[in-house]
Amino acid sequence: MAERPLPPLPPLPDEETRTLERAATGPPDPPHVPRERPRAPRAEGPQRRQWSAGHALVVSVLALAIGLLLNAPGIHKSAYNKPDGWQRDVALALTGPLAGVSHALLLDRPRKAVQALVGRSGADEIHTDLGLPAPAPAGKPNRPATQAPPPVSTRSKPKKLAFSPKRKLKIWVAGDSLVITPGYAIVRAAGASPAMEPVGTVDGRVATGLTRPDVFNWFDEIRSSVKELRPRAVVLGFGGNDDKAYMTGLPEGRSIGDFGSWSWRKEYGRRVGGLMDAINRAGAFVVWIGLPQTRSAAQTQRFDVVNAVVEKEARKRDGRATYVDTYTMFAGDDGGYTQYLADGSGQLRKVRADDGVHFEREGGDMIARVVLKALNKEFDLTSWRKQQP
Repeated sequence: MAERPLPPLPPLPDEETRTLERAATGPPDPPHVPRERPRAPRAEGPQRRQWSAGHALVVSVLALAIGLLLNAPGIHKSAYNKPDGWQRDVALALTGPLAGVSHALLLDRPRKAVQALVGRSGADEIHTDLGLPAPAPAGKPNRPATQAPPPVSTRSKPKKLAFSPKRKLKIWVAGDSLVITPGYAIVRAAGASPAMEPVGTVDGRVATGLTRPDVFNWFDEIRSSVKELRPRAVVLGFGGNDDKAYMTGLPEGRSIGDFGSWSWRKEYGRRVGGLMDAINRAGAFVVWIGLPQTRSAAQTQRFDVVNAVVEKEARKRDGRATYVDTYTMFAGDDGGYTQYLADGSGQLRKVRADDGVHFEREGGDMIARVVLKALNKEFDLTSWRKQQP
């Protein structure tokens, strides 16, 4: 008997069919999922707000305004110290009201407190009062030809003051930058003498003089230092920065002409003579170191004008002041400027600095010897030796 055919298998479900197909062909590629960048952990608290450029500009302007108000006194003084001209006028017009607002709002107090802590109280104050007698009325005096010259004193010169190791002659040195090198030479020489004693330090200040008390008021400085140190001899050196027409500290309503004019010489002579008188009243003798020749012929001519005024004032005060002429002391063989001079043995020494104005140490030593010679002429510094056994 023939076998009956088997019945057909039932069809597989779709899921099973797909499973078999995957088994035969391998698993399908997984779907592409874009990767996300890891995010930084968010800080707790409110989210920071970004400022616009306009906000930053406003803050910068406010900070600048506050800084200007805090430093307004110093800015105003810097404007006042500028050379005469339109730039100074504009600076004063801008900084004057600014300083007034700063003072009214008490914003200048922090600056003053800091200056007091570092020992610079009053550094922003502008002192132009010279403390000198009022000048004579303007107008060039012309002495009549019939007027008799002043009588010559017939009194004998008073006996020299004597100093010794037990009672030393106290010496103080002050002036502009030209006095610094000679000043230290004078201090060394005086310190080596048994009858002399330097007091204080060499008070040499760069870029100062007698024409600009707003930059530094030497009239106050010298009066206070002489009162404190009580020297019997004061060595001064000014003029290196005074060869300009512009002056501050003039009396109210008074003006002067160009540098070297009659009115300029009169006012500068008033300042030089006033300092000499103030030192004399304090019981001290004045030695004034004149200005030397310089490499610049034009500057040398200006220095010559200053020297002429100073020498004239010193001659008026014979026995109370003397003038040291460095103009001829440092002249070369042709009478002009030279940087080297021969010493006692004939060897050339460098006496002037490379800038053509200031002194080298050898030049300072030359001036010191002349200054001590002048002091020995004025005071008795040697008789004590005869009294020793």
